[in-house]
Order: sequence, then structure tokens, then C-alpha cells
Amino acid sequence: MQGVLAAFREIDSTVHAVEELRREKFTDITVYTPTPRHEFEDALQSPESPVRRFTLAGGLLGVTFGYWIAIWVSEYWPLVVGGKAIASWIPYTIIGFEVMVLVGGLSTVFAMFANSRIPRLTMTVGYDPRFSHGDYGVWVVADPDRAPAAAEVLRKHGALEVRNER
Repeated sequence: MQGVLAAFREIDSTVHAVEELRREKFTDITVYTPTPRHEFEDALQSPESPVRRFTLAGGLLGVTFGYWIAIWVSEYWPLVVGGKAIASWIPYTIIGFEVMVLVGGLSTVFAMFANSRIPRLTMTVGYDPRFSHGDYGVWVVADPDRAPAAAEVLRKHGALEVRNER
């Protein structure tokens, strides 16, 4: 993967550089910040996360399994009391709810790790340790013929350092 890496001191110039890169049709942009900042979320225009779908699917599977296991246990070891139904959904709602929360929560955690590709066993391309100590970094994936245009945009917005990386 080839691209251009730039280091910035100020957040505003970094945001403006990212916005202009998006206008120039650079789509694969990674921003490194010492702390999470909402300005970059607006500038990068990230798509919606698919984690919510995993949560919904896990919750539905969990509530289904919770009801099923409670009804199965009641049918397998019946307690007949006064001619009432052996399996009734009303008391099993608590078990269904608890299993829904458990499986939905576990599927959410799994989806967060899977979608963020954690753990990363190799160092990320374009990362510089100073991005954890106060500077902002912008990594733009660009072909060798488009790299000079990306570097020019980054320099125009006041990058401290711009370099090509592989």
C-alpha cells in the first residue's frame, strides 16, 4: 500500500486538509489523533457501523433461545400444578430477556472487535509515535501518479512534514 503521510500540529488545519482531500476524490484516508475528536468524524464522513445489526441478530437469537430452553425444560421435567399449562410464556419472559441481553451484548463485543480488526499483529502503515503525543497525522492511500497532488494539498494546509510511505 503506497500513500502519503503528513503530520500536523493544529486540529483545524488537519480537518481542512481532510475535507479538501475528500473533495479531490481521495477516499482511503486515515487520521491519527492523540484523543478522539468529533471534527474528524464529520470530515471523514464514515459510513454507519454494521455493529448494530450484530446486536439485533444476537438479541433475537438470545430471546428465542431463552424461551426455547425454558419451555424445553418445562416439557422435559413437567410440574403439573392445578391443571395449568405446563409451558406458559409469561414467566419465561424474564429468562428470555436475560438471555437476550447476554447474547446481544456478547455479539456486540464480537462485532466491535471484528470490525475494528483488533488485535492488529503488525504495525499500521503510516503510524508515527508522535501522533500519540499531541500531533495529528493524516495517511492518504494514493497511487504514485496521484501522490504529488495529495502531498500538495497537505502542504497547502500547513503540514509540518509530508513524506511518501510504502
